[in-house]
Amino acid sequence: MIDHDLSKPDIRKANDCPPLPANASMLDRIVYWLGLGLGSGLPRRAPGTWGTVGGLIVAIPLLSLGFLPFLLITVLSSIFGIWICGRTSELMKGHDDPHIVWDEWAGMWITLLPFSYMSMTADSFWQYISQPLSLAALLLAFVLFRFFDIIKPPPIGWADRKVAGGLGVMLDDIIAGVMAVVVWIIVMMVFSL
Repeated sequence: MIDHDLSKPDIRKANDCPPLPANASMLDRIVYWLGLGLGSGLPRRAPGTWGTVGGLIVAIPLLSLGFLPFLLITVLSSIFGIWICGRTSELMKGHDDPHIVWDEWAGMWITLLPFSYMSMTADSFWQYISQPLSLAALLLAFVLFRFFDIIKPPPIGWADRKVAGGLGVMLDDIIAGVMAVVVWIIVMMVFSL
């Protein structure tokens, strides 16, 4: 899947979200809405950041289910995200439109996996998440994921430029999530000493 046309809209400018084709099936309408992160990717400016905010908001009740359910949801969202993002790109008639943010959701959820694991030891998830340190940990996860997703250091930038289709849309955000997890764990270990 190398050497395809992977040109994208200029994300430094405000961009309108490509409309869903009028003759789209009900399944395509659902996929398109998922690809847009239930609408969190609709803003004309910084749709990736707004989409990540949407993913974080959706993650909070999912985190309360516990580590294993959240891990399963994250893995499934990454796998099915390849198809969701690929089909949404086809419906938009372009590759990796910035309004497609399902990949940001999955990347953000990957970044939150250690937070989910740490919250298992708490008596009450909702008490745990309302603590200032927990809120700071969530904010740190968000900032780290956005940093890696925007800056795209290697190998993220390579994946973003060279891999086509739904896998290409998802892969750079999955890698950004993994890199954010590594830095998040290091920061949390340093501050817990």
